[in-house]
Amino acid sequence: MLATLTLHLRIPLCASLKDKRGRIKPLIARLRREFNVSVAEMDKHDKWDEAVIVCAMVGNDRSFLQSALGNVAKWVEANWTDGDVWDAKIELI
Repeated sequence: MLATLTLHLRIPLCASLKDKRGRIKPLIARLRREFNVSVAEMDKHDKWDEAVIVCAMVGNDRSFLQSALGNVAKWVEANWTDGDVWDAKIELI
């Protein structure tokens, strides 16, 4: 089973795509390290103040995947200080 967490992020006060990348890359690295998930920026590549990142996990226990990605979403909302989470959506496939 595959589970994905899509996070639509707002990054205020970004002055360039380079500035955006400087704020997103540490978040992606931290999520990989702390939660052992695959993470990539998937959309809004040309927008300075928005990003869509997707976290993915594979496993055989639906409730574990739901809980683990829920924890990731809660952590980002509580600890990421460079912006705001506009939307978080978990999908199980």
